[in-house]
Amino acid sequence: MPPPHMPYPPPMGGMPPADPNAVKAAHTDLQRALLSLLADSHGLTLPIGFDVLLRVIFERFAWLRAAEGLLGPGNIEMALRELADVNPGSVHFDARGLLRADEAALRGFQQRLMGGSSGAPPAAAAQEKPKPAGGGVGDDDDEAALAELLGKKSTKQQEKQAQTDELLDLINKPTAKQNNEAAKFRTAGGSKLKEFCRNGTKAECAAKMGRGPACQKIHFRRILKPHTDVTLGDCSYLDTCRHMATCKFIHYEVDAEDTMRMRDGTGPLDPFARTAANNTGIDAFSRHYESQFINCDIRTFPMEVLGKYPVIMADPPWDIHMELPYGTMADEEMRRMNVQVLQDEGVMFLWVTGRAMELGRECLHIWGYEFVQELLWVKTNQLQRIIRTGRTGHWINHSKEHCLIGIKGKPKINSNIDCDVVCAEVRETSRKPDEMYDLLERLAPGSRKLELFGRPHNVHKGWTTLGNQLGKSQVAEPWLRERLLEEGIFEEDDMTSLPTPPADPFVLPWGGHEPPPRLNLAPMPVSTD
Repeated sequence: MPPPHMPYPPPMGGMPPADPNAVKAAHTDLQRALLSLLADSHGLTLPIGFDVLLRVIFERFAWLRAAEGLLGPGNIEMALRELADVNPGSVHFDARGLLRADEAALRGFQQRLMGGSSGAPPAAAAQEKPKPAGGGVGDDDDEAALAELLGKKSTKQQEKQAQTDELLDLINKPTAKQNNEAAKFRTAGGSKLKEFCRNGTKAECAAKMGRGPACQKIHFRRILKPHTDVTLGDCSYLDTCRHMATCKFIHYEVDAEDTMRMRDGTGPLDPFARTAANNTGIDAFSRHYESQFINCDIRTFPMEVLGKYPVIMADPPWDIHMELPYGTMADEEMRRMNVQVLQDEGVMFLWVTGRAMELGRECLHIWGYEFVQELLWVKTNQLQRIIRTGRTGHWINHSKEHCLIGIKGKPKINSNIDCDVVCAEVRETSRKPDEMYDLLERLAPGSRKLELFGRPHNVHKGWTTLGNQLGKSQVAEPWLRERLLEEGIFEEDDMTSLPTPPADPFVLPWGGHEPPPRLNLAPMPVSTD
C-alpha cells in the first residue's frame, strides 16, 4: 500500500520538478522508507555510501520509485541526520555514508510510530492504527509528536535547506549551450539500456524482494554441469574462464526468458535494438565509411600517407614485464613512433598499464601533446560486479585500467558530454570497452578516427584500424586507397574490394585537410618522347 503522497508528478525534461511540495512529500516518504529498511535491514552491508543506499531503497520499496527523479544522495544524508536527532545513537554516519545502525533501537522506534506493525509502509500503518476505546490521547499525542518531529524540520533547518537547494540548483543547472549539445546525442524515445538485477538469479531476486510485481530487470541462470561442484561457489573468471568445459566452479548465462524478452522487444526495453544515434531519428553511422583496417607493422609503416585524424586511440603492447599472449614493444620503440604526423590539432586517448603510466605521459610529450585528463575503466564481470580477481597485477589484482588523454592544438570537440569513468564488462585479453567508440563519436561526431594496435574485434564503422593481426587489409576511403596504390605501399591484391561508399558521407576527402605530400619512395619514370 503506497503512502498517501503518491503519485508523484513526473520530472519534466529530465530535470526535477520545481514544485517544492512534491519535493517535500518525496523526502518525507524517503524518511519512512529509510527507517523501515534500517529497522529490518535484510543483510544490508555496512558501511554504505549515500548513493548506494538510495539505490537500495528504490529497489526494496517499489512504492517510492515514482519519486526517483526528485531525490538524491543528499536527501539520504539529511534523513539520517533527522533520524539521529529524534532517536540519538541509532545511526552513525559521516560525509561518505552510513557507518553503523542499531537495528534493535530503530525497530523499537518504528514500532512506537507504527503501533507495532511492520508489514506496510509507516504512513499506511499509521492510518490503519485504531484509536483507544477510552478516547485517551496521551499515547497518541506522544506518537503524533514523534511522527511530526520525524518529518518536520526546525526553522533554522528549513532556512539552511532552502539555501542548500538554491545553491545546488544553481550548480547543477546546465547552461543553454550544454543543453543544446546534449540534445544532439539524446536517444529518441529515451534510453534503450536494460539494467541487470543486482540479485543475480530470479530465485535470489524473489527471495529478497518478496511479494510484488515481477522484476523487469535482466537475470542470470546457473550453468550446472555433471562436473560442477556447487559447494565451490562462483568461478572467479565466469564467462572469461579459459577452462569452462572442465571448470568445477559455477558459471552463468543470461536467463532464457529474459533473453527472449530482450530479443523480441516484448519487455519494457529492448537493449539489442539498434536505435537512432540521436533524437533526429537518423542513424549517424549510416553516413560513415565502412570500417577500414590496414595490416602492417606500425613501427615501420609510413604514417604520413594516412593524412590527419582529429581523434586517435592507441592501446600499445607495453612491456609490462609479464608473460603475455602477444608481442610487446620496448620503451624506446614507443618513444620513436612517428605518431606526431597524424594530427595537427586533435585529441589522443592512450591506454596505459601500471608501470607505463609515466612512460605514457612522456610519450605524449614527445609526440607533441599536452596531458590534460585521465579516463578510468572500472572492470566488471559477467554478473556486473566489480572484478576482484584477475590475471594481471604484480601485487594486487587489477580491477581498472587507465587511459591518458592528450590534446594537440585547439581541436574542435564537444566538451562536457561524457564523464571520465566507464564501467564495462571484461572480455578477451586486452580488449577495451565498446562504449569507448560511442564516447569518441559523441566527442567528435562525423570526423575521421584512427585506432593504433588494433585487432579484429576493434574494427568499427567510421574508424581506421592499424595492427599486425588484422588479416587482409580493407580500405574504404577511395582517396586513401588510391594513394596507397600510387605510393606502392599496397598492390590491388593486397586489399579487399572497395566497399560501397555512403551516398552522403560525413567525411570530406582527407577529412577536409590538404592531401599529404608524396612519399617519393621510387623515382617517377622519365619519358623519352
